[in-house]
Amino acid sequence: MSKRAVFAAGLTVFAILVGSESIAAVRAARQATPQWSVTVGLGPAPTAGAGSEQAREGDRPSPPPSPSPSPSPGPSPGPAASPGRAASPGPAASPGPASSPSPRPTVDQELLQRFTGSARVALTFDDGPHPQWTPQVLDELRAAGVKAMFCLIGTQVRRYPALVARMVREGHSLCNHSWGHELNLGLMAPAEIRANLLRTNKEIRKAVPGVPIGHFRHPGGAWTPAAVEVASELDMVSLDWHVDPRDWDKPTKEEILHRIQAQTRPGSIILLHDGGGDRSATVAVLPAALTELRQRHGITLLGASLSP
Repeated sequence: MSKRAVFAAGLTVFAILVGSESIAAVRAARQATPQWSVTVGLGPAPTAGAGSEQAREGDRPSPPPSPSPSPSPGPSPGPAASPGRAASPGPAASPGPASSPSPRPTVDQELLQRFTGSARVALTFDDGPHPQWTPQVLDELRAAGVKAMFCLIGTQVRRYPALVARMVREGHSLCNHSWGHELNLGLMAPAEIRANLLRTNKEIRKAVPGVPIGHFRHPGGAWTPAAVEVASELDMVSLDWHVDPRDWDKPTKEEILHRIQAQTRPGSIILLHDGGGDRSATVAVLPAALTELRQRHGITLLGASLSP
């Protein structure tokens, strides 16, 4: 055999050996790759799972499984879990309604006066006396020759007794509207309701001795059986209303007039205000409203007055 042939044969053998090792390496790599992929694939899965559980535990108020104390000096982990669950959306819905105020007791509507008992309508003014608005209301009533009932707040009477005296002197009647406009008065104990009304009557009669006070109007019309009963025991009629033009809500005088026109019918008791806020629109609407009401229905006075 020639040297060239021997060299060629040697190269062939060497290529075969190298090729076998390469093939073996490739096969080994192929076999190792799935194992490595599986290892990598399974590795993060438990980690992610643990992370999710930690996140859920973080959403809960209870501490991590470790029983070691919390770094803060606050409550121990055990008690913290209960308040947290109680504050969760599910249970929180249950205490919500329970903590809301109970429905106001039902009042026999027949015990509340909303109409005059005749075809004529009546005007009532609440929340006075007020040093700015009450004199202007009184001026308009006097100019129109109309008498009205004033539902008085005890604290306001104490401040402005001369205005109460003027009301009576000009032929208007008076009504008890509580001592301090307590909207929750009717939910108090009967003894507290009585004390409130008596205190108010006493203050009114300090301004005008012997003046009749035959009506009580609950602040906000938030009547309860207890309030009606106490008023009755004190010989006062529970005075409600039929027409509320919402002059307390700062409407324009045109809106007040429109509401009075739309709501009033024969015998309506009309609610207006001379105190409790800016009553400029109420004062401004009176000339037109008084003229129309007198022409359409006639106006009468609720209750009794010391003056003719």
